[in-house]
Amino acid sequence: MSEIQSRRIGFGVALIICGILFLLDNLGLIPFDLRHHLFSWQGILIIIGTAILISNPRKNAGWVLIIIGVFFMLPDLFYFPWFRMHLFWPILLIVFGFLYIVRQRGHSSPIGQKPDGSMDFIDDTNIFGGGDVVITSNNFKGGKITSIFGGSNYNLTGAKLSNEPTVIDFFALFGGGTFIVPSDWAVRTEVTAVFGGFSDKRNVANDLGTADPAKELYIKGFVLFGGGEIKSYS
Repeated sequence: MSEIQSRRIGFGVALIICGILFLLDNLGLIPFDLRHHLFSWQGILIIIGTAILISNPRKNAGWVLIIIGVFFMLPDLFYFPWFRMHLFWPILLIVFGFLYIVRQRGHSSPIGQKPDGSMDFIDDTNIFGGGDVVITSNNFKGGKITSIFGGSNYNLTGAKLSNEPTVIDFFALFGGGTFIVPSDWAVRTEVTAVFGGFSDKRNVANDLGTADPAKELYIKGFVLFGGGEIKSYS
């Protein structure tokens, strides 16, 4: 089963779960206390995270959403005299730190590419900042981009794709990024966006079938409270 099929199955499972919950609620079969938690924003995060894990158990995005939802739901379920909202930001920074360390471990992409430290790979981190990045490699192989409270514009119009599968692993948390690519590139996106979005604003080449199948770029990743987009000059 391909990753795209798994994502569609996960989305279908999420719809079924939501439909069952709404049906039970309309039939009066869900106690009020439980209903309050299920339909809270914390409960919705947990449901979305569970659906992501069903579609792909290796997706860290699912665990992140579940942890956030459970963390903020616990004070409603149990009494924690030490819990105060002023603890939120320090804990959030700790979570960000762990996520950043995990991403820096250089895990390989699902297609098998792995950064080798050459100029043909991009490894960019934006934290509370960003800028304009111009990529002119004649053998671009993808890379990894992390944006936390920041983001950059990535101009690939002067780059040439490698003959190997080219993958950009994109992660945005309260941040984003813009990718400017040649109009004849075929761009495939596999980005999970929660409270945010990732859009291809230059779908002309893909829609009209004029994209060169030999020039295929994959952008995969996770966006939470952020966004990203793909553009072209033509």
